[in-house]
Amino acid sequence: MKKKRLLLMLVLSIFVLSGCQNIRMWFKGFEESFKGLEMVIQTYDEESQLIDRIVGKSILIERDSTFDTNEETKDSSVIQLTIGNNEMHHVGSSMIIAETSLENIFDEYTESVDVQSIQRGVPIVNSLVNEFKNSFSGKQKVILIRSQNGTPLATYAGDKVSLYKTDVPKSTGLLVDGEYLFIYRCDYTIYDLALLE
Repeated sequence: MKKKRLLLMLVLSIFVLSGCQNIRMWFKGFEESFKGLEMVIQTYDEESQLIDRIVGKSILIERDSTFDTNEETKDSSVIQLTIGNNEMHHVGSSMIIAETSLENIFDEYTESVDVQSIQRGVPIVNSLVNEFKNSFSGKQKVILIRSQNGTPLATYAGDKVSLYKTDVPKSTGLLVDGEYLFIYRCDYTIYDLALLE
């Protein structure tokens, strides 16, 4: 009887956690480490002109710890990318790395955004709810990405979007409808889709 109860609890826990964005992100990291992700790597200059574009079936993104100034700070801004059997190092210019199934919808949002909200709320409660949604379900969001001088680069949107820190300084990882998006040395604004409607 105890074994059945334990098995039922385990199955129920796996079912509940499978909808959790944090678990999805963990599995995405596992997949990236052992299989690699099929991704597009693009770097840009200050005017948002494409410098290079690389497509790979097995990509791993890491901070190159060789360039840390000391072991405690882990402050290297050098990115080491494993692309199949080859590698690439990058530092400095804006870079967007997205799984190939993510669609850049830049042309749909090329105009500047003017948002006005008169909805009242309780900020501390809203903050807690937003943190919970980021961890478990994600939210409908639009991600506007700009170069370091503010020139628009790319736009992504998703129904289940969550933000995550990475071990690379000046970068952000996002899970967009189950696909990984990595933003490095870019300005960006992430809006709840409801703000833009």
